[in-house]
Amino acid sequence: MKLVLRIFTVIFLISHSVVFSQTLENRIDKLLNENFKLEAPGGVFLVAKGGKAIYRKAFGMANLELNVKMQPDFVFEIGSMTKQFTAVSILMLVEKGKLKLDDEITKFIPDYPTNGNGITIHHLLTHTSGIKDFTSMKSIKNIARSDLSPKELVDFFKNEPVDFKPGEQFKYCNSGYVLLGYIIEIASGQTYQEFVNHNIFEKLGMTDTYYASHERIIKNRVFGYRDKEGYINATYISFSIPYASGSIMSNVDDMLKWQNAIDANVLLNPISTKKVFTNYKLNNGANIDYGYGWHIKELNGKLVREHGGSIFGFKAMGVYEPTEQIYVIGLSNCDCNSPTAFTRNITSLLIN
Repeated sequence: MKLVLRIFTVIFLISHSVVFSQTLENRIDKLLNENFKLEAPGGVFLVAKGGKAIYRKAFGMANLELNVKMQPDFVFEIGSMTKQFTAVSILMLVEKGKLKLDDEITKFIPDYPTNGNGITIHHLLTHTSGIKDFTSMKSIKNIARSDLSPKELVDFFKNEPVDFKPGEQFKYCNSGYVLLGYIIEIASGQTYQEFVNHNIFEKLGMTDTYYASHERIIKNRVFGYRDKEGYINATYISFSIPYASGSIMSNVDDMLKWQNAIDANVLLNPISTKKVFTNYKLNNGANIDYGYGWHIKELNGKLVREHGGSIFGFKAMGVYEPTEQIYVIGLSNCDCNSPTAFTRNITSLLIN
């Protein structure tokens, strides 16, 4: 009798799991098919639990002019999700003794005009430096197509007046992550591209992840679009401009490798990883809901780690819930169709 009950229980659990998986897949399909049309720019979504993909599908078109349908392994520009790689690179250098989080930026860039304010690497990582975000400057259109060195890019914004004193406010700032990229180069003796290629992409087997290039032939590269009373090709920008704040390309499979490596402390020790995902505070003690390169937010009563990306023609979003190891990432090749709400809604489905 006990054996019969055990067999019945196993059969019930397997059947329940299969039905649940099919129901979940159908609900995700319905959500995404309603928003990504067959003949329009599309996207790729991956859902993982416990480090393994349980959903991985492509929608819409990768190239409208050549009539190329989207495939799950295609490569997208991921915009500001680049900041995750920059933040982890900084912590890797901290572990090697090359720098400290409380180092002031003038230790590496002596001529940076801080006007007496002690701006630290921690401030750059947490968007609390007060430095002007160069992407908000009207004059950025004058350099958008120019190939600049990191120093030239820093020189472009360094004399702008600060928005506030360090630690007084949280204000998202691409300039801070440009400075972090430049500091990585100075501290490591490698270019930012060389550092992330050698220490992250190659180490983790991320064979479809690149520091972006217009000239290089990149297999399975997706083309980006805008919707301006009809689809048009995305505006050209030199990748030296987003630089360490937004110039990485990847696909959903490699981003899962990245997430799994973070979880397993492959690149950082557990103490450093904890620092990355701490919800830091302002000088007045208020939480900023940001760690180092990730937002720390609540979703369905659970804390999740998330970050989006937006660059001409592309949108990206990744959400991770650590207690159940739920990872959802969406990549889109039209800046008219953000995956942010979809990834959060899908994460909510799994949490529930």
